[in-house]
Amino acid sequence: MAHAHLTLTVLSFIGILRDVSYDVIGIGYGAVDFLGIVPSYPSIDAKTEMEQVTIQGGGVTTTAMVAAARLGARVSYIGVTGDDLIGKFALAELQKENVDTSHVIIRHGSNSPFSLIVIDKPTGKRNIFWTNAGITTVKPEELDKEHILSARVLHVDNHEPAAATQAAKWANDAGIPVLMDAGSMRPGVSELIQYVDVLVASHRFAIECTGETDLMTAARKLMTGRRQISVVTNGDNGCACITRDDEFHLPAFKVDVVDTTGAGDVFHGAFSFGLAKGWDARKIAVFASAVAAIKCTKLGGRLGIPAYEETLMFLREHGHNL
Repeated sequence: MAHAHLTLTVLSFIGILRDVSYDVIGIGYGAVDFLGIVPSYPSIDAKTEMEQVTIQGGGVTTTAMVAAARLGARVSYIGVTGDDLIGKFALAELQKENVDTSHVIIRHGSNSPFSLIVIDKPTGKRNIFWTNAGITTVKPEELDKEHILSARVLHVDNHEPAAATQAAKWANDAGIPVLMDAGSMRPGVSELIQYVDVLVASHRFAIECTGETDLMTAARKLMTGRRQISVVTNGDNGCACITRDDEFHLPAFKVDVVDTTGAGDVFHGAFSFGLAKGWDARKIAVFASAVAAIKCTKLGGRLGIPAYEETLMFLREHGHNL
């Protein structure tokens, strides 16, 4: 592959030669989240009263893009939504966060993706019931190549593998770093990851892909092909990170957890933000871990996402000066 051995620094330099309109462009899953906190999980066929309820924009890539935007990045999102009330709400939530939605594809007559999320109050952990509502995914021919090439970083997930693969090929040829939020192994993902420079994988994906349960061992095995950075995350157990010349395990920051919904999405968005800034992997991982930890102190995937200065203050309080 053309740029398999270029460093991210060189890739970033190539980006200077292009007309860059956005720090991060994300292609992937967007949704609306209906969330509630319960004092404890009920058994099947039982009832329990929810203590807090909220409706927020959600979704893997859309929440990541909101995180990057709130941190100060210029962000655009590419995905699909219906023209129903849920879809209109999802777009409005992105637009109020200054996420460009001009390339979102609206499927007229379609329902929009959404999630029902129930959070266990004692632990802050949650169960998610989600649906893509049968909406048709983005077709590669619906992508605007010129728009894709206006990014410093391309951010993809495993929900739009066909479109993401096409966009990643364009990005590879143009020297644009491609980050993938790898949540689980789905059809088309095995091809997509061949074009990914920075793979940020869940522990579940790492096990599915490598057969390894140890974070560091799995991260090493994912460091193949054109890969510049390989990360495996595992919630409150932190993350393992491998680069071409470094490897480290980073513990998670300790906070009073209200809700872990969206923590991984926010981590990925902050990671893309750091890539766009040209930071090294250690700095990005510490920063992204802090952003995700702060998010967990509020209900929902987006309410607790911090701004840049708030994150720096949190890091200083925890002994880190970026």
